[in-house]
Amino acid sequence: MKKSDSILSNYTGAERQKEIYIAGMSGIPPKVPFDLQKLASKAQSVISKEAYAYIAGGAGAESTVKQNRSDFQKWQIVPRMLRDVSERDTTVELFGKTLPFPLLLSPVGVLELVHQQADLAVADAAKATGVPMIFSNQASYPMEQCAARLGDSPRWFQLYWSKSNDLVRSLVQRAEAAGCSAIAVTLDTTLLGWRTQDLDLAYLPFLRGRGIAQYVSDPVFNQLLDAPDDAEPIERKLTLETLSNVVQLMKNYPGGFFNNLRSKRPLRAVRQFISIYSRPSLSWEDLAFLRECTSLPIVLKGILHPEDAQRAIDYGMDGIIVSNHGGRQVDGSISTIEALPAVAEAVKDRIPVLLDSGVRGGADMFKAIALGATAVCIGRPYAYGLAIDGTQGVIEVLKNFYSDFDLTMGLAGCKSLDDIRNSTLVSGQS
Repeated sequence: MKKSDSILSNYTGAERQKEIYIAGMSGIPPKVPFDLQKLASKAQSVISKEAYAYIAGGAGAESTVKQNRSDFQKWQIVPRMLRDVSERDTTVELFGKTLPFPLLLSPVGVLELVHQQADLAVADAAKATGVPMIFSNQASYPMEQCAARLGDSPRWFQLYWSKSNDLVRSLVQRAEAAGCSAIAVTLDTTLLGWRTQDLDLAYLPFLRGRGIAQYVSDPVFNQLLDAPDDAEPIERKLTLETLSNVVQLMKNYPGGFFNNLRSKRPLRAVRQFISIYSRPSLSWEDLAFLRECTSLPIVLKGILHPEDAQRAIDYGMDGIIVSNHGGRQVDGSISTIEALPAVAEAVKDRIPVLLDSGVRGGADMFKAIALGATAVCIGRPYAYGLAIDGTQGVIEVLKNFYSDFDLTMGLAGCKSLDDIRNSTLVSGQS
């Protein structure tokens, strides 16, 4: 989708401000808050405590979550004056697609926790704005259903490398067939991080059959379910809560409640998923298998060290995402904006460098582009918008990011992303 085909066509931050203030004259306040703390708080008020903990929580003491934000403050923009910025070009080219501005929707799993339409609602927002959606491997709806909603709007697929290479191949082939233009391999979740908010609630959605739609819709995964059941049994103490969760699992799983109750296939699917979903033994040499599976660009998500960035190029990868999984994996990890300059220097514009984790507005986007990012990705902000107002909530969040970025560009004296890359940032105190 070209910028001209989306609701961001010929749109500016000034026009966004105008429509908000005119609505205010009629007594219509914004439904989706602009302040990111207020956005999170409003989302928290409309979803369950388990849902909020899963989306908002981080690893350990959550110092990485905090550092992702605070380290953006170490960099300060130096605006330049008397440059004609009456027209601004926010577009960027990425893997043959023209994006309306340098932002993608990060994969967020188990979105059914915050909205019934989950990934489908996000796909509708992505289509309306032209912002690429990265399908989550832990989605609530199969990628094919989301692709049908997207039309020709760009999409990628996030891959969690499971213990079954046959399943990896199947997921990647499905992504190709669903029109994905890249595969983003998440490297930092070969083990699940120590997520204290989830642990306090003793809540893991996958045990309830949530967030496994890509698996239960996959032919290879279903063949594994038809094989002898040698997966580890999940021991549960039998309580009313246990029974309630099993009933919900039977209702939500494809095939119908009574069929599921007789076959117990949903319980087998959960056990199978838990036993194979991640692969701690994954190594650089395994990337050759993925390259054999697909001709699509392969992007490595989770790169934080410049030597890993160089190795990605050495192994023929097509892009990287500087990411610490939103602070959900390693407590005390380096922040992404702190890691970005060294990674960008190692890459030297040979492949695209994206950044996620901690991006909360247009100024953050500007700083990331100035420090060498091709584009950025956001996760929690759009998930909060989804919780508040479904598809429209996601659209509002994307409009706000776009408008903030456009105005920051203009006020800093930049007409294009190339101007941002040549602009001045200074390093201050956090």
